[in-house]
Amino acid sequence: MRAERQAAAADFAQAEMPTEALEEWRYSRIADLDLDRYGLPQEGAGETATPDPAVEELVGAVHEAVVVRTLDGRLTSADAGDGIQVVDRTGTDETPAEPWGPDPDPYATLNRAFAPSRLHVHAGAAEARTLVIVHQVSDAPVAAFPRTRIEAARLAELNVIEIIAGGKGALVCPVTRLEVGEGARLNYTLIQLLDITAWQIASQSSTVGRDGALVSAAVALGGDYARLRSESSLVAPGAGGRLLALYFGAGSQMPDFRTVQHHAAAKTQSELLYKGVVANESHSVYTGLIRVDKGAGGTNAMQTNRNLVLNEGAHADSVPNLEIEDNDVRCSHASAVGPIADDQRFYLESRGVPSRVAERLIALGFMDELLQQLPTSELRLPLRGMLASKLSNVEAVAGG
Repeated sequence: MRAERQAAAADFAQAEMPTEALEEWRYSRIADLDLDRYGLPQEGAGETATPDPAVEELVGAVHEAVVVRTLDGRLTSADAGDGIQVVDRTGTDETPAEPWGPDPDPYATLNRAFAPSRLHVHAGAAEARTLVIVHQVSDAPVAAFPRTRIEAARLAELNVIEIIAGGKGALVCPVTRLEVGEGARLNYTLIQLLDITAWQIASQSSTVGRDGALVSAAVALGGDYARLRSESSLVAPGAGGRLLALYFGAGSQMPDFRTVQHHAAAKTQSELLYKGVVANESHSVYTGLIRVDKGAGGTNAMQTNRNLVLNEGAHADSVPNLEIEDNDVRCSHASAVGPIADDQRFYLESRGVPSRVAERLIALGFMDELLQQLPTSELRLPLRGMLASKLSNVEAVAGG
């Protein structure tokens, strides 16, 4: 394991650090990141941290959840669940051979060098219970590196919720790998509730096998700069992926999403819907790519990004892209950025709804469309409350 970490550290030392001049990092705030500000968390420090009430509300909402907890990326507790195995692979012979794929950026390389635990979640059969993984980050200028591999084996069914929270003044660089086997079903939801002073640079990758199905959702409410790069690869005929995300930036927050829908095999299907709200002086970024390889005929892919701008000082960038190398495909993309529509506001006002209340209802309805599609229904009510609370804070700052 020491050799594996040393090799990753050497790779990082030789890596070219990203800048906004690179298309992959265009519109980002990466130039503001100073790695020298952060240190590695000390083992055992903060193990008595106070539970986050928002996190515990989400965990408590899930019926008969199997709960796994980490602190600063280190496994601290794991429940047992029938049909679900959770193992820390750190230090085992299997670690170097795990199919993580190449690091997408130097921060994923840092994760490979410094991740204190390497969680492997394996489901080998149909399983009704939901696995909840809680990554708590210390409120300190530390760099945390959660690393999780989630595998649904052939014909298995698995429902996973991953929550990242805390981290006042911290840098968090999670790496998550999703693997869906032949005929398997994986529902995955990532909920990001980091402190508004935290930075996140997250990498997520997934592969879906023959006739497999992945639903991957993300809800991002926290962080100062919070980036998530997600690449979903459909590697065998019949594979399907549904990608969902909801993000809400306020103050000076910057949610940043980069996605790749990679169709590497024939007769595959993907659908993406990302919805964002920005308020105050916040700035969101979405750039997405549908890539269809030669020989991936019969592909059906759709990509949609819609953004609601609540204040004049807020801004959203939306850049969809297509890269198609086969003719027998159906691919489409759509994006929209704009304020609340006048006709929607007028419709409610004409029925006696005050203007400020009308705007609030429209914004909540915009976000609720995505909440209704989350794969775990128990999360919708508590998340709806968090969104409403954040919207109330925005209105208070705006003087509404």
